Amino acid sequence: MFIFVGKLILLFGMVILAMRCMGKTVLAQLTPPDLAAIVFLVTLSVTPIKADGILQAIIGITIIVGMYVLFSKLSLFRWLNRLFIGQPSILIKHGKISRRELQKTRFPLVELMSAIRTAGYPNIQDLDYVILEPNGDLSILPNQAVVNLTPRHLNIETDYQGLPIAVIVEGKIQHKNLKLIQKDEKWLQEELANKGFYQLNNIFYAAVSDKDHSLIIDTGNQYS
Repeated sequence: MFIFVGKLILLFGMVILAMRCMGKTVLAQLTPPDLAAIVFLVTLSVTPIKADGILQAIIGITIIVGMYVLFSKLSLFRWLNRLFIGQPSILIKHGKISRRELQKTRFPLVELMSAIRTAGYPNIQDLDYVILEPNGDLSILPNQAVVNLTPRHLNIETDYQGLPIAVIVEGKIQHKNLKLIQKDEKWLQEELANKGFYQLNNIFYAAVSDKDHSLIIDTGNQYS
């Protein structure tokens, strides 16, 4: 039993260490080499562990959950958080690419350019910061000069437009959503009749605005 517990603790720690060494991009991109590495890593780590009966399996699960909770608690401490989770990496700063950070994080330049183009910024000079977060996500912060103008920038007050609540999906009434807007099926049937719809089967999607209870109907036949 002690050998079994020791293997669990050692291999769990080794997997975490290996994932940290592989870098943040392994969680973000999941390219074929990344996926293959994770599969082999997990397979090799669990192969030496063989639970002898249900009792060892339960003990093993309890230990893994306990270690996960322990690591979560320890990561609340700043220096341990850097060790277990890592720190954000600034890949682009004021329109300039940091080759050092790209090499340090092993983030390919081609992948970086693809990501910022996908975000709608083909020109890196339009970006103040691009940050690779510890979880592998990219935070793209554009220069204020290229940010789309909004009513807030122009000090224009806007009214709440309302949230469309689905009340019919593929011909079926969503009774729970009707309750959200404090309406019932009878009200819905009347509103549909006013718009010339008497058969639910003819309605692919219908929604009601929670602001003014206006009805939106889509039969799903526009492109048939």
